[in-house]
Amino acid sequence: MLSKTQKKYLRGLTHPLDPVVMIADRGLSDNVMREIELALNHHELIKVKIRAEREQRSTWISEIGESTGAELVHQIGQVACFYRKNPKTPKIALPR
Repeated sequence: MLSKTQKKYLRGLTHPLDPVVMIADRGLSDNVMREIELALNHHELIKVKIRAEREQRSTWISEIGESTGAELVHQIGQVACFYRKNPKTPKIALPR
């Protein structure tokens, strides 16, 4: 579980990032989930663009968090940012 300080720090790191995965018409498919897993393993902190209605976005964000173990850093409109520490080679040093 991330602290407020850690989330604030990660939010600052997300600003220059571009979305690495887009969820659109076909929804949160197995292929999309695999791409999210790969992106989290490689980057630790990712942006996901979710093109859907508000309720659907909320559902998908919850599903992504539950199935990947990633934590939602923040969401603005159709963009959600997730963080999951890579246990083998961490790239981001979080503040305490």
